[in-house]
Amino acid sequence: MSLHIIIDGYNLIRQSNTLSDLDRQDIQLGREALLNMLAAYKKIKHHKITVVFDGTNAPFLSQRRDKIKGVEIRFSRIGESADTVIKKMAAKEREKALVVSSDLEIINAVTSQGASTISSPMFEEKISMAEYMSAKGVDRENKGGWIPTTKKKGPSRRLSKRERKSRLKIKKL
Repeated sequence: MSLHIIIDGYNLIRQSNTLSDLDRQDIQLGREALLNMLAAYKKIKHHKITVVFDGTNAPFLSQRRDKIKGVEIRFSRIGESADTVIKKMAAKEREKALVVSSDLEIINAVTSQGASTISSPMFEEKISMAEYMSAKGVDRENKGGWIPTTKKKGPSRRLSKRERKSRLKIKKL
């Protein structure tokens, strides 16, 4: 199953320390820095990535949909928020979607549709870790097989099916 990462663009930019500084200087700088960061991540992890921005802050004469360096960019229509676009996309994708946002309204809406969520700061941390491990030449996935041990593993209580699926998606990041 391929993973489709749907990102609340301005939420991620404004939750990030480095991107928010650029955003305060110029909103376009913040968007470009985010897209460069996601393009580098896409080279490492080949997931489908869509970033959704509010159309009210869209660049003049911009298209509503665009693709830069393999990352799809969507601006909401006038009178429509990016939150609405994200909810519609998550409803369409369902289990394939992983939504990146710290907005509780979005999180509650998309989890009810079957999509998984991750907070913006945690996603930024996962991107940084993937870039670091790629630069060091370390593969995070253990391909060596089973390692024999007598130590018990796992939680004392099994997570729900939805939580287990969500954890699997986040591990793929």
